[in-house]
Amino acid sequence: MKSISMLLAAVALVATGGAGAAEPAAADWRPSRPVRIIVPIVGSTNDVLARLVAPKLQEAFGQAFVVENKGGGGGNIGAAEVARSAPDGLTLLVGYNGPLAINVTLFDKMPFDPRKDLAPITLAVKSPQYLVVNPSTGITSVQDFIAKAKADPKKYSYGSVSLGSASHLTMEMMKSAAGFPMTHVPYRGAGPAVADLLAGNVQAGFFVPGNVQGFVKDGRLRLLATTGARRFPSTPDVPTLDESGLKGFEATSWIGFLAPAGTPPAIVKRYNEEFVRILNSPEIKAKLEDMEFEVVAGSPQEFSRWIDTEIQRWGKVIKETGARPE
Repeated sequence: MKSISMLLAAVALVATGGAGAAEPAAADWRPSRPVRIIVPIVGSTNDVLARLVAPKLQEAFGQAFVVENKGGGGGNIGAAEVARSAPDGLTLLVGYNGPLAINVTLFDKMPFDPRKDLAPITLAVKSPQYLVVNPSTGITSVQDFIAKAKADPKKYSYGSVSLGSASHLTMEMMKSAAGFPMTHVPYRGAGPAVADLLAGNVQAGFFVPGNVQGFVKDGRLRLLATTGARRFPSTPDVPTLDESGLKGFEATSWIGFLAPAGTPPAIVKRYNEEFVRILNSPEIKAKLEDMEFEVVAGSPQEFSRWIDTEIQRWGKVIKETGARPE
């Protein structure tokens, strides 16, 4: 019996030592080859964010981080590719409202389940949106916008960064709240949507500030309102939609980082630590704040809860407005 007890004690000691030794290895985890960062939309602030952090991740891990744009399907194509990837820390997703929260209700069938097939790392940033119009419309205020859309509905259309994006559904919320019709023209990213808005092929749209603020400053687009609960400090003269007569109106865009489900917790933790550090670094934080982004950079658990909340929030909007994929 004594020999058995000694053997069990030795096994326990080895097991304890093994667990202790594994912890530093997890903390020191590094990818074995270049990491893909999939952006499921083309020419957007999601892409800008990915390209801001990629070089910093490369410095931290000593391995290349390559940004790839995989647009289409309202973000579903790129997000599904990540969901199907090996959970080895070598593929990451730059996720946003559309494929992670909105599409769950918007689409009858999804190629992946954002709650089961992806592992949240961190919610990176949040931002209200700008309601902008082409100045050639002659529209000067939110009430003018609503009145003209009601008077001549065939004359006006709006562009969005993708089907099922906050850019799309925020306008659907506004149409429902104010009671006006307007044709939706979805694009595959902010780049082509803003280009057509500048060209006058569509007349209006909701975009995060980073996509349009340069064009607002040079007068090529007119900023009518913002979708936040309060005015932007950088544009104190621009009212919120709530102040413009649509009481209680608020809509937020957001971006975060995820890995495939099944990625070892130690890898998720390691990525979370680096993302939080990078996003809060003075250089990156200043650039994001210049784009009117609020840096969040929280825990994986907080991001998971946020996705659940957003699925419910946007699901309610979709059901109330009757929005469906065109």
